[in-house]
Amino acid sequence: MIKTEELQLAGEWDKVFPRNEEVEHKKVTFVNHFGITLAADMYMPKEAEGKLPAIAVSGPFGAVKEQSSGLYAQEMASRGFITIAFDPSFTGESGGVPRDMNSPDINVEDFQAAVDFLSVLENVDPEKIGIIGICGWGGMALSAACIDTRIKATVASTMYDMSRVTTKGYFDSADNEEARYQMRVNINNQRTKDYEKGEYVHGGGVIDPLPEDAPYFVKDYHAYYKTDRGYHSRSLNSNDGWNVTAGTSLMNTRLLAYSNEIRNAVLVIHGDKAHSCYMSKDAYADMIKDGKYTDNKELYIIEGASHTDLYDKMDIIPFDKMQKFFEKYLK
Repeated sequence: MIKTEELQLAGEWDKVFPRNEEVEHKKVTFVNHFGITLAADMYMPKEAEGKLPAIAVSGPFGAVKEQSSGLYAQEMASRGFITIAFDPSFTGESGGVPRDMNSPDINVEDFQAAVDFLSVLENVDPEKIGIIGICGWGGMALSAACIDTRIKATVASTMYDMSRVTTKGYFDSADNEEARYQMRVNINNQRTKDYEKGEYVHGGGVIDPLPEDAPYFVKDYHAYYKTDRGYHSRSLNSNDGWNVTAGTSLMNTRLLAYSNEIRNAVLVIHGDKAHSCYMSKDAYADMIKDGKYTDNKELYIIEGASHTDLYDKMDIIPFDKMQKFFEKYLK
């Protein structure tokens, strides 16, 4: 039996969204292949019978399960699915040290570990498992869908390709060898300083107070992570952010390699006003380019929606669309 780490889990309801009393909720834990114990909130439709389809949810990048992923999970549970929203390794209530780190390899594995967990539950049909990745975990979800054939349907919502934005900058504005070299120099110099001091310097979460000349998408992030709308004490984006050196391995990683070999269904959702929309459009184009399995792939663009609108705006997030997608492909 795989041993799990004992985690300290909150007993009270501490989400940034209201509880749906028609959905059962409980805390669960499971372990990934790196031996890290992950914490999750499980949501189940009340009075459900038999084996149900299941969905694992995570994201956004630097968020916790008490924010957007939990909202998605609870809503999908109200629509007939067993769901879990989990904190990725090194973050939130999940295990893993050092804290506030990320790794594309480990984080894709986190999704696979969630599928492991769901696959053996007595009330889950193991042939009917899907995943939802939000923001930076949208890219992780697509990578997981490419490698894990047990995932029958994947939704990437307001997706970031973290490997692209890390190596090329926003809007590919730093896509040159010199810019990447300077980033490597800075990161590796910081590694030396961190090791000497015996602690990791944090890069800071969403900037606060907000400068008047901040880009509009930074203002959107602030409006979510730094206000009562979405602030959470365990969220990296709401507080001190990732370690400065956390993204090192993303610089040599291509998350979406072989995405055109994904055979199972994929729905990519984005708002056309989002600064990040180009990443979903390009990811979808790459996924269907020279692909044999295009009939079950869809890019769904929401007119007038920003990046963070798909974090928590119940009148904008296309839950009806997602429900029909999962019902079609988790059958």
